[in-house]
Amino acid sequence: MILEEMIEAARGARAVDLLLRNCKLVNVLSGEVYSASIAIWQGRVVGFGDDYKAKEEMDLKGMYAAPGFFDSHVHLESTMLTAPEFARAVLPLGTTSVVFDPHEIANVLGLEGIRYILETTENLPLNVFIVLPSCVPATDLETSGAHLLARDLEVFKDEERVLGLAEMMNYPGVIYNSHEVIDKLKAFFGKVIDGHAPGLNGKELMAYAVTGIGSDHECTTEREAEEKLRLGMHIMIREGTTAKNMDELINLVFKHPSYRISFCTDDKHPDDIEETGHINYIVRRAIQKGVPPIVAYQMATINAANYFKLSWKFGAIAPGRRADIIVLDDLNNVSIRKVFVKGRLVVDEGELVKGVIQPVSVPIRGTINVAWLYKEDFAIRARGKRANVINIVPDQVVTRRSVEAVKIEDGFAVADTERDILKIAVIERHLASGRIGLGFVRGFGFKSGAVASSVAHDSHNIIVVGTNDDDMLTAAVKIVKMQGGQVVVKNGEIIEALPLPIGGLISDQPYEEVKTKCRRIREAAQSIGSALSDPLMVMSFLALAVIPELRLTDKGLVDVTQFKIIPLFVKE
Repeated sequence: MILEEMIEAARGARAVDLLLRNCKLVNVLSGEVYSASIAIWQGRVVGFGDDYKAKEEMDLKGMYAAPGFFDSHVHLESTMLTAPEFARAVLPLGTTSVVFDPHEIANVLGLEGIRYILETTENLPLNVFIVLPSCVPATDLETSGAHLLARDLEVFKDEERVLGLAEMMNYPGVIYNSHEVIDKLKAFFGKVIDGHAPGLNGKELMAYAVTGIGSDHECTTEREAEEKLRLGMHIMIREGTTAKNMDELINLVFKHPSYRISFCTDDKHPDDIEETGHINYIVRRAIQKGVPPIVAYQMATINAANYFKLSWKFGAIAPGRRADIIVLDDLNNVSIRKVFVKGRLVVDEGELVKGVIQPVSVPIRGTINVAWLYKEDFAIRARGKRANVINIVPDQVVTRRSVEAVKIEDGFAVADTERDILKIAVIERHLASGRIGLGFVRGFGFKSGAVASSVAHDSHNIIVVGTNDDDMLTAAVKIVKMQGGQVVVKNGEIIEALPLPIGGLISDQPYEEVKTKCRRIREAAQSIGSALSDPLMVMSFLALAVIPELRLTDKGLVDVTQFKIIPLFVKE
């Protein structure tokens, strides 16, 4: 781009590439909707008006033109799709910009994982930005595939699409001045630093915020979000597959200025994207809850761009900004007809334009390294009559802790399907150490069988939930043989499996196949008794030792409120 030529195009002295005539412009900068024609030159908006000379014109016939949607925090790995397949999934839904946190694959592959994400997102018709994972591993209470220090992350600091540091989950490390954590905060001072501090408040929250950590996507109550908003933090309202916070947080918009609130999906499965949508779904829900449409569109576009210091180029339809434009025939229902990225039509009548996305292949090593498994590895010797039990909270990533009498047979504690107390195991899969954490979980509802996955935030060891040791072993062995994936077993038979050979997290198959497999896996898990909307996604968070209250890792049962490993059995 030559600045002098862009100036000439803006003042009409040079023909523009494209003129979008006869649209209703959704101006998220001024908060207005009005008739306009949009002039585009070399991928940027240069002006408005009917009198521009253009190489190509398109009559939008009175439809709305809004900025492309912006997902302010998402893990590509949670979609189980490669970056090109993710783009195929979300572009028709109006998402044109995303901020990826490659935290999951970095916990498995370290710097190689971050480089993989950068390389596979380089030439997509989707604006992909990266924030570097701040907590690899998330804690020392689990075994990860990598350990990244500040000096490791600085290798990527000056990459053009790297915006800063991703969610700082180790909030105790921040509050109590962990040298390793402080080194990372200092290294990225002045850049964007995202937060992750569920339930943190009072002086501890102030100590967290004073470091320059600028956002949080983990708020589950209005009171929590309001306190963080008052301290200057940007609030990302999350609607993912498991964690859904819209209902609790949307009232913020009616009580406070909304310019420091945006939307994110965080973790969303491909079948859920197909069935409900992406950011378009969140915008629609916000409008249904009474948020004025222009405000909902601001939260989905310019608010995120402002937070990430990108508003000079993204987030609005205005001179000098990228021509990332969605065309809608209904603003309230968010019905998208066309999508332009950098002035290029990539979605027409709801369908991707042929050839706009090319497949990408980047070699990556295998990551499933597990010591030989035996049925006896899943046995829990009864060392008491009562045990700590992880309790699932529907539609949330938080869990609750309870102490329950356990069912004992021949000196071993076993699953109790009548009371919905099942066995859970986390198998270390990076170093073949043979280490396995064992415990109990309530909330899945399985009446038979077992479910296993190599997707288990954040270190992604193999996690298994089951009603008996035989099926748990069968499920775990299948994961190893597939070099990662998800599986449902019943009576020794594998009834559904989804291979995830890329880091044990991502499929190498097309979006259509992955979303179908995800739906079948979910339905298979429901067929053995679960009433959860997505049992596999829920299970994937049960090893996440940074979110209260109780989790299980390969090192044992973790009380997150105390940040320490505790005994499974409770002394009488």
